Amino acid sequence: MSGMRRPAWWSVLLTLAGVLVFVRLGIWQLHRADDKDELLRRYAAAASAPPRDFAAVTANPPEDVYPRVRVQGRYLADRLYLLDNPKHDALGGVEVYAPFQPIHQNKWLLVDLGFLPGNGTDQAPQLPPLPTDGQTLQGLYEPAPGTGLEMGGNALARQSQWPKTTIYLDLGQVAADLHATLYPRVLSLDADPAAIYVRVHTLDLSSMPPARHRAYAFQWFAFAVAAVVMFVVLHRKKPRAKNQSQP
Repeated sequence: MSGMRRPAWWSVLLTLAGVLVFVRLGIWQLHRADDKDELLRRYAAAASAPPRDFAAVTANPPEDVYPRVRVQGRYLADRLYLLDNPKHDALGGVEVYAPFQPIHQNKWLLVDLGFLPGNGTDQAPQLPPLPTDGQTLQGLYEPAPGTGLEMGGNALARQSQWPKTTIYLDLGQVAADLHATLYPRVLSLDADPAAIYVRVHTLDLSSMPPARHRAYAFQWFAFAVAAVVMFVVLHRKKPRAKNQSQP
């Protein structure tokens, strides 16, 4: 330490506090990345897991788990909802949702039928009719898609005919529109080659994927290193000028 000036106590304390905070934030971001990696792994595994009884799952709803379930009941076939938020098709399209009445239950289950590709126009694609008899459905019991920024208010309340179109899916608004109680999650149906709908089970973490958490962790660790470097540079002794002899 002969090349260092004696630092003030407050500069040591400030640097130490900053380094500890930056390192702690970096570790927290790494933990968040690991948690989301595990979430993606469980989600992918759920799509091929044996289906569980819907009533048993909803009686003890799991947290951060997306179980594959089997449920019997009937569609409310004339009350469809179109989520105008295309993700799969360059020409646009809609995600189609239908209310479903499980047998021996007084709640309705909102079923994600899948994505219906658009036709390159502003008009909604033609919807195939739903069966009105009893059905056995299988799929992932998962949270509804995020609502994002709810601009324009409740679009469902301003529409009087079905299918109704919305740019976000709020289960509370759908329940009020149906004058019914809904389950807190939706059922995303298993893929079916015979169905007109595109059914792709992916967990949408595009706003903050694990890789971005790790990038933020690298930034926080870099800030910690920068704080130490700045402390050393600011407290380094300046070299003394040597007297040069005259010729």
